Amino acid sequence: MYNLRRFLTLIILWGAGLVVLAQSTNQAYWSYIDKYKNMAIEQMRKYRIPASITLAQGLLESAAGRSTLATEANNHFGIKCGGSWNGPYVLRNDDAPNEKFRKYKNAAESYEDHSRFLQGRRYQGLFKLSINDYKGWARGLKQAGYATNPAYAESLIRIIEMYNLHQFDTGKLSRNQSAVKTPKDDFFACHTVYKNNKNYFIIVEIGDNMATISHETGVSLKHLYSYNDLPKDYAPTQGDVIYLQKKRKEASREFRKNPIHIVEPNQSMFDIAQLYGIRLEYLYKLNHVGPDYAPQVGDILRIR
Repeated sequence: MYNLRRFLTLIILWGAGLVVLAQSTNQAYWSYIDKYKNMAIEQMRKYRIPASITLAQGLLESAAGRSTLATEANNHFGIKCGGSWNGPYVLRNDDAPNEKFRKYKNAAESYEDHSRFLQGRRYQGLFKLSINDYKGWARGLKQAGYATNPAYAESLIRIIEMYNLHQFDTGKLSRNQSAVKTPKDDFFACHTVYKNNKNYFIIVEIGDNMATISHETGVSLKHLYSYNDLPKDYAPTQGDVIYLQKKRKEASREFRKNPIHIVEPNQSMFDIAQLYGIRLEYLYKLNHVGPDYAPQVGDILRIR
């Protein structure tokens, strides 16, 4: 059994961190990041394109892997054929009817082609930027004409900051892929440890329950329930966020310039508290509402 001190030491050594959205409306984003983060890091090492930018573009262009273009053509970045493409393609309506989009055998091929696509002359100015300058890269992509949406750069920046994707720009692989596994590490072999608002958390997998999570992490059941604002009869389901430390009183400093959240469909105050790593009682206090408040789509809430 891991005690908390050893557990946190392992986390630091294995290094992983990002913000994920816990609510069902954004569960696809979490799944996409977890699935492709190492692929984005490998592309960064090979081509010097920030992993945060690659992931954010993939999330935005493919609707977190759910778009028709992604599911039917493995095209995660919305790249059209152009004059240099000799491979297969699919037709989709975009800026004009029946435009030709590249089709790939798998997602890895799409990621590789995206990196090569950005090697073109149009995007050469981006490579003068620091690999840590995700804002510069996002704005440079828009200026170079990657997308026609006028809000494209700000959309990428918002995704990167919401999910803390810039932490992947350090180039560290998830320990799930890079560490040598032993029987004692079974729990961590299938649970990546993440970080949000200075707190560590895991994502619930099939077969998990609160007792096993407590046993393997060394965090008491009492604290697990308390840290996550959960009732003692709570039964976790796949994809839930479980914090392993007490959440904060407000959202992280990344949101100091824009300390609000606009409520999306099917979001509860609990969902929003888990999303930003805020204690539920303080989310109520920040917004001068009580536990009987039910947020409506479009409501604006303070998060710090």
